[in-house]
Amino acid sequence: MTHTLRVDIVSAEAEIFHGEATLVVATGEVGELGIAPRHAPLITRLKPGHVDVVLANGERQQFWVSGGILEVQPQVVTVLADTAARASDLDEAAAQRAKQEAEDALTNRTDVVEIAEAQAKLAQALTQLQALERLRKNLKH
Repeated sequence: MTHTLRVDIVSAEAEIFHGEATLVVATGEVGELGIAPRHAPLITRLKPGHVDVVLANGERQQFWVSGGILEVQPQVVTVLADTAARASDLDEAAAQRAKQEAEDALTNRTDVVEIAEAQAKLAQALTQLQALERLRKNLKH
């Protein structure tokens, strides 16, 4: 008998994923987390980056989140994110443009708030590009 846990990935706009899985991998504030069935309960903030979900049949689903909260109960994992998307739905050209715009903003700004906003946009674009790269690597295998 395969033990699974229910996984819900939700953004402010929509439910992105709902299903059964054997493993969830995400990037928390202090590093990468692997969540399996009957994991100890926890709540942590997520850094912008990937969330990988391994289904019971072994298929891997990959997602990108802008950050958020990860809640773990023994049989339920919930990811609450401001923005989330399937990695395959990310637009690489748009992420590259956002990266360039953020880099340009960093070189031309002196205001602390503007610099912080540009750094946040740059981090978001870089994590989207990393998620796309992870997806490409997994498709090759």
